[in-house]
Amino acid sequence: MHHLLPIVVLLLACATGTPAAAQAPPAAAPTLAQAMADPDWIGSPVEDAWWAWDGRHVQYQRKRDGATFRDIWQQPADGGAASRVDGAARADLDAAAPVYDAARARMAFIRNGDVFVRDLRSGALTQLTRSHDEEARPQWSDDGGLVWRVGNAWYRWDGHGGVTQAALVKAEPAPDAAPADDDLRARQLRLLDTLRTDRARREAARAQAEAWRAADPSRAPPPAYLGDDVAIVDSALSPDGRWLLVVTAAKDADAGRAGKLPKYVTESGYEEFEEAHTRVGRNPPPPHTLWLVEVATGSARQLSFAALPGIGDDPLAALRKAAGKPPLQGARAVRVETDGDGSAPAIHWSADSRNVALLLRAVDNKDRWLATLSPAATEAAQATLQVRHRLHDAAWINWNFNDFGWMGDGRTLWYLSEESGWSHLYLLDTVRAGAGPRQLTAGRWEVSAPQLAADGRSFYFLCNRTRPGDYEVCAVAADGGAVRELTALDGVESFALSPDGSRLLLRHSAAYLPPQLAVVAADGGAARPLTDTRTSAFKAIDWIAPQTVQVPSRHGAGSIWGKFYGPATLEPGRKYPVVLFVHGAGYLQNVSARYPNYFREQMFHNMLVRRGYLVLDLDYRGSEGYGRDWRTAIYRNMGHLELEDYLDGLDWLVANKQGDRDRAGIYGGSYGGFLTFMALFREPGTFKAGAALRPVADWTQYNHEYTSNILNTPDIDPDAYLRSSPIEYAAGLQDHLLIAHGMIDDNVFFKDSVNLVQKLIELRKDKWSIAPYPLERHGFVHADAWYDEYRRILELFEATLK
Repeated sequence: MHHLLPIVVLLLACATGTPAAAQAPPAAAPTLAQAMADPDWIGSPVEDAWWAWDGRHVQYQRKRDGATFRDIWQQPADGGAASRVDGAARADLDAAAPVYDAARARMAFIRNGDVFVRDLRSGALTQLTRSHDEEARPQWSDDGGLVWRVGNAWYRWDGHGGVTQAALVKAEPAPDAAPADDDLRARQLRLLDTLRTDRARREAARAQAEAWRAADPSRAPPPAYLGDDVAIVDSALSPDGRWLLVVTAAKDADAGRAGKLPKYVTESGYEEFEEAHTRVGRNPPPPHTLWLVEVATGSARQLSFAALPGIGDDPLAALRKAAGKPPLQGARAVRVETDGDGSAPAIHWSADSRNVALLLRAVDNKDRWLATLSPAATEAAQATLQVRHRLHDAAWINWNFNDFGWMGDGRTLWYLSEESGWSHLYLLDTVRAGAGPRQLTAGRWEVSAPQLAADGRSFYFLCNRTRPGDYEVCAVAADGGAVRELTALDGVESFALSPDGSRLLLRHSAAYLPPQLAVVAADGGAARPLTDTRTSAFKAIDWIAPQTVQVPSRHGAGSIWGKFYGPATLEPGRKYPVVLFVHGAGYLQNVSARYPNYFREQMFHNMLVRRGYLVLDLDYRGSEGYGRDWRTAIYRNMGHLELEDYLDGLDWLVANKQGDRDRAGIYGGSYGGFLTFMALFREPGTFKAGAALRPVADWTQYNHEYTSNILNTPDIDPDAYLRSSPIEYAAGLQDHLLIAHGMIDDNVFFKDSVNLVQKLIELRKDKWSIAPYPLERHGFVHADAWYDEYRRILELFEATLK
């Protein structure tokens, strides 16, 4: 689909009023100082975007140059100049992620922590709250009411009267709860009539107050009391305000010992400390308990997880036994999942409030369950969880592709699942007996970010059908049929449906195009570009277009997708020094048509090519975008298969691009720093130099949520940590190594690099150095630090590979 890119670039030039033929000649590559400067010089991207209520304008957020705050801009959806929204005009803005009522005549949204409702027929804006609280999670009911939350309190608006408190849950004993048995108390009450009389009167007054509350429609419903031995984690109110699901954890749950992060360069002039994450296995997240509350009475009942299939199994039983650990006692711990944006629990009520669906996950992350509950369809005391889908993975359940929700009928559940090995979209009728799931999409590609169309008859979603790094908007009918690709931009980042459902607002990007906006009809067609926020200085540079390549694997992995940076024409007979770049995060995709996460590194690669290097960037095994098997290939064995992929990449450069095997370097940050360690320690002599930035040296020092998925925990699976931690292989170092690390890194602790430095000292290794950065965390934010780090990397490669 890349044949469309020149057309898109031409359209963008026309949209901004810059004739393509009149552009200045391209400039050379940027200097190192420019490449590592504050990215304002590139032009701030569109960070978030949404439709204005009328569907004729779009609104979006951009960082202001030289500042950390964001402005909001408005622009006609049919093209034209954008204007910044300032002052009192901001009071009439709409916001991202609106929710629509059943007739799609009104939309509700959260702006500045307050709740607003927009009438889509007249444009009238009603502000429902004005407070310093943070309102969240609005949802419409079929009867036209709207609910939202503030902490553990829920509120409702019915469109006619005012805002009322709909539900409140407290982690404390109920006022009328019977005290614990106590012989002394019983003796006092038996002996003293006055004490008995006073207690009886208090209880009578409380009972009368509750009776008056229940009979008085002007009163708020009573709070639900769950006791003082729990901590409230989350909650979700039914849209009609009748039922509340509450998620709790034990109040005294041991969260493990937090890390202490020292800060040396401080405004106070004294050393300061802050708490950081708990190390893997110390301790896992506490299990959750789920409660069903009948709001009118405040009565609460704990729901059982006993019906979850496989809950009594222990997928790690063999590892426990081998490690000499006792077998698991009872059922596995379970948690209620959090929605992808982290704003709320993964609990979704149908608009008619008859059904609720929730996503549950075993704490060991080997199982995911979708369950439903129908409290209004039976006696609340008899309502139980009905498991609708179980996804089991012997490695780990993906943190992505867990979207789900209800169709308009309130009985059909849609969800994503990787059960086929790839994320796809399914429908399930929860009422019809014996109904099984119906798969709407299939193939060796992934569905992500699904949205139900305005009319409820189809789904829109992101897809990468053409190749793993080519992202478009696709659509499929809710009753099945062919998948349709609606866009041809290669690098769609996200999209939003217009209020009337007729158009899509697209955030898209390209190799040297930070995220911008375009509009396309909901049934597809040519996209109309709206923005190009790049500066003239950035656009004037003659950037080297990365070439998407497939590197054949000699280790059974098929093809490894990569981005190759090199001169337009290779000089016959010349051998080129090579640099291999390793992206971070492990589960991340950098070989795509989108604007790279590593845009500074991409500029650095331009500089390297102009200095005579070849550069190869790979999506090694474990990377995102290539299905379940590619993702989980590294289970219990990090740093080995990925290194094989880079050795194959080096072979490919030598065989196909005149790469010089004897002058190869490697570098990367975070997971890329970890793999740089593994490359230099486990394949000495292969890479003459490597730069490990913010690197993991010992996986026992990293966090629980990420590491336990891949390596389990050190007490149960010590061999996985021995195999996967670079510090265990440090004796193999014989080539040049640069370590660069922010000293207040709260993700990969600076302590990781300190421990490795001590190990290298004890091993009497030479040709290594460390560059500490006192004011940097995991992602550097100061241009001086970026420049110093990449100056060192450039000097390392120039000294060792030339």
